[in-house]
Amino acid sequence: MITGIEILKFGVEDRTLAQKFLTDFGLKAASSDLDGADLFQTQNGSKLYLFDIDDARLPAAIEAGSTLREVVWGVESAEDLTDLAKNLQAVQGFQHTDNMVQCLDPNGMTITFQPSIVKAVPELKAEGINQYGRIERINAASPVYEQGDPISIGHVVFFTPDLAKTENFYKEKLGFFLSDAYKDRGAFLRCRGTGYHHDLFLLSVPNKPAGLNHVAFVVRDIHEVIGGGLNMNRAKWSTFIGPGRHPISSAYFWYVHSPLGGAFEYYTNDDYLTEEWQPRVEEHRLELFTEWAIEGGLDHDTRRQIKVG
Repeated sequence: MITGIEILKFGVEDRTLAQKFLTDFGLKAASSDLDGADLFQTQNGSKLYLFDIDDARLPAAIEAGSTLREVVWGVESAEDLTDLAKNLQAVQGFQHTDNMVQCLDPNGMTITFQPSIVKAVPELKAEGINQYGRIERINAASPVYEQGDPISIGHVVFFTPDLAKTENFYKEKLGFFLSDAYKDRGAFLRCRGTGYHHDLFLLSVPNKPAGLNHVAFVVRDIHEVIGGGLNMNRAKWSTFIGPGRHPISSAYFWYVHSPLGGAFEYYTNDDYLTEEWQPRVEEHRLELFTEWAIEGGLDHDTRRQIKVG
């Protein structure tokens, strides 16, 4: 069984700028096991590698400039790798070793599968939310966070010029489940029947070629979404949009423009689904993307909306 995204490999034009961004975002620098690459990690041990954009060890890019070059998914067992190899052996870019299966998806993105490396984070505590008729926090205040401290890699979002082909690949070859969809526009996919709303979102925009839209990281609660975003704005990284809330997944979010390509997102509180869930297929509408959102983010000093334009 595929467990989720566990490693991201980026090729970037400015390593120093990318290092600062990741540090400000809350990822932890670690000693790299890949010579010439920088390593950053989340709390559960998921990895993000930075390479120079022209590093020959990286797969070919699906777009120009700094961008994501490889997505590594964890699997639970050696048998999972064997099953994936059978399903993918006719796919372009197929490779198979004892500890790895690799191929290209229809977007041209290199995807790799290997035994899971992540660990549980049992000591993590989140204060409850008091709602009418349901008291979860007593004699305790909600926290305030100075910055984000991502727990895990949550999902990745790609632009795709052929939504149907790419969606079907992930469902038919890899066993992904459709959670929800925008008709002829987008597909929210999760890698296992029971799990959070999506590990992958495929987005089709007219005349838009394949490329990275954003990568998303799970944080503890909405207060950490706010604290992380405020810290990024204090560090002079520009907000794409946020804070806000997605009705399609229920998640609270904050997106920040990234020098690694696309955007980076903090998010929390997404829906948890089982195989009994029936996907919703909706026309793409703004109110499905966001119930509410703040353009430009919040100013750290005034705690008010940053003026845009």
